Amino acid sequence: MTNLRLQIGVAITAAVVLVATTANAHHSAAMFDDSRVVELKGVVKELQWTNPHVWLQVSVDDKGARKEWSVEAGSPNTLSRNGWRSTSFKPGDAVTVRVNPMKDGSAAGNFIGAKFETDGHTIGRWN
Repeated sequence: MTNLRLQIGVAITAAVVLVATTANAHHSAAMFDDSRVVELKGVVKELQWTNPHVWLQVSVDDKGARKEWSVEAGSPNTLSRNGWRSTSFKPGDAVTVRVNPMKDGSAAGNFIGAKFETDGHTIGRWN
């Protein structure tokens, strides 16, 4: 009986460690350069209101050519508690978005804040 309890205890401990390690890996932000802030002035293409993270697609003018940036934000649950809605960004909205860019230089970043050109209201951190 003691051997069985030991085996169950080891199995439970291993499962907890495995789940904790996986959860920690998911929330890594190592790919973002948090020492830099980039401002993207463009037009919203799409807001993807999905788990585990919301994604904002922004079309930006890059030396005369259009470049699409993918901006990662938090989860819909977290963002909802901070006033966001699935309709907060609509296709065609003119915005300036601040992000921590990707370290590898790709057209993506971690959302910091956004300012809407039409009325100047902001979402996120905008100081």
